[in-house]
Amino acid sequence: MTPARGACGLFITFEGIDGSGKSTQCRLLADALRDAGREVVLTREPGGSPGAEQIRRLVLEGDPDRWSAETELLLFMAARRDHLERTIEPALAAGKVVICDRFADSTRMYQGLSRGDLRAAVDQMHKLMIGREPDLTLLIDMDPSVGLARAKGRQGKEERFEDFGVELQEKMRAGFLALAQEFSNRFRIIDGARPVDAVAAEVRKHVDEVLA
Repeated sequence: MTPARGACGLFITFEGIDGSGKSTQCRLLADALRDAGREVVLTREPGGSPGAEQIRRLVLEGDPDRWSAETELLLFMAARRDHLERTIEPALAAGKVVICDRFADSTRMYQGLSRGDLRAAVDQMHKLMIGREPDLTLLIDMDPSVGLARAKGRQGKEERFEDFGVELQEKMRAGFLALAQEFSNRFRIIDGARPVDAVAAEVRKHVDEVLA
């Protein structure tokens, strides 16, 4: 379903708990690579295509109990499939660098582990409907209480998952660190508690190693 690595661009994802600063690092990396002459597509999940952005509003806004974990899984997979078809794969086929704020690893955590025992279903659906892993995943690691305070401080509409509280964020952090061991070939763990510029410098170091 996807072109072989080397025949396409580079697919980079950022993962981490809410408030870890990964979205900021996505933007900084995109700006740095563009300044270096690279063609970059900066995108996000859920979202990244018109249809997926509509689904984003369904899953990130409203009451925490609006959807079951099973229903969330179906919605996220539908959004990801549309995102893959319309944004990610065309950009990679054109040789561009795709930087995505969250991807399948977040579904492995939120619906597969922390909101229910659905990891096997997540993996099965991912294999059937998505079939692609990132070339590089940068995990911005952050203390859950600090991250949650940051996320709630934004005072935006998309706080449905933050409203589950610090317990969910603690499960998420442990789960992401376990995923980094499971997929150690593509994961890099970065301490997000440092100044933004220091985090960005380490991000760029890992990306430059892959680009080389």
